[in-house]
Amino acid sequence: MKERYFINIGRQLGSGGKLIGQLLAKELNIPIYDRTLIDMAAQESGLCKEVFEDKDEETGLLSKLFNIHMPFMNTSFYGNQLSDEALFKIQSDAIRHLSEKGSCIFVGRCADYILRDEPHVINIFITADEADRIRRIRERHPDFTEEQARTFMHKADHKRSSYYNYYSAHTWGHAATYHLCLNSSTLGIEGTMRFIKSFIESQRSKIEG
Repeated sequence: MKERYFINIGRQLGSGGKLIGQLLAKELNIPIYDRTLIDMAAQESGLCKEVFEDKDEETGLLSKLFNIHMPFMNTSFYGNQLSDEALFKIQSDAIRHLSEKGSCIFVGRCADYILRDEPHVINIFITADEADRIRRIRERHPDFTEEQARTFMHKADHKRSSYYNYYSAHTWGHAATYHLCLNSSTLGIEGTMRFIKSFIESQRSKIEG
């Protein structure tokens, strides 16, 4: 039986990292998980997904709800108060549960840290030139001016880095944290995906050889 392997993609907002992950998943014929983790975590915990979406990838995830009693939670497993750490544990358990099913791709969510003890993990970080990032953000938010898109971009990156740095033992976006770092502006979305696929296949040959 072939070994399971996991590809974790960290990305700057507007870098095309999610799209690259989706294309890669099709090429490798393995599932990809990103915001679907929110729905799964919500379903397993009994919480509405808006609770997760409100504070997704931020530090201080639920500070305004820190001491709210959650009678529907499994108190022996998560505790009867929904702290930031309890919410992170719920999502971490969802990631581990999905990883047990077989090889897959995770986008964000500190999956590289959560799966750090798995033997066959490939951690990737994707960035892009600022002009390309702003263009993609404005395509998704046509009402944004260039300056609004730039502000939105920096705030999103700050939230992602704060979340990652808070829960992991590494630094978000720092080259030493990952096996491979790429600028998608250099090769384009398709070219970046192809480069990553080639890199993964070279690593898989070592895993499965």
